[in-house]
Amino acid sequence: MSNNNASSSSVAVVQKAVKQLSLEAKIRRINVSQAATDLKNFCLQNGHKDPLLVGVPSSDNPFRPPKSCGLL
Repeated sequence: MSNNNASSSSVAVVQKAVKQLSLEAKIRRINVSQAATDLKNFCLQNGHKDPLLVGVPSSDNPFRPPKSCGLL
């Protein structure tokens, strides 16, 4: 009986793998050169909005060092 359970379990695993592979085979793919060109164009078009490239104004930076109290 346990041999039958192991056999049906391995069949289920193989069926799941085949289903996953068939799903992946249906995915539309593009050439790496086209993906690189698209990524480069995206970066050039949106780089001016990226705070890692242009910096964050100190007034908007929540991580700036706290100012000391001038009264003390």
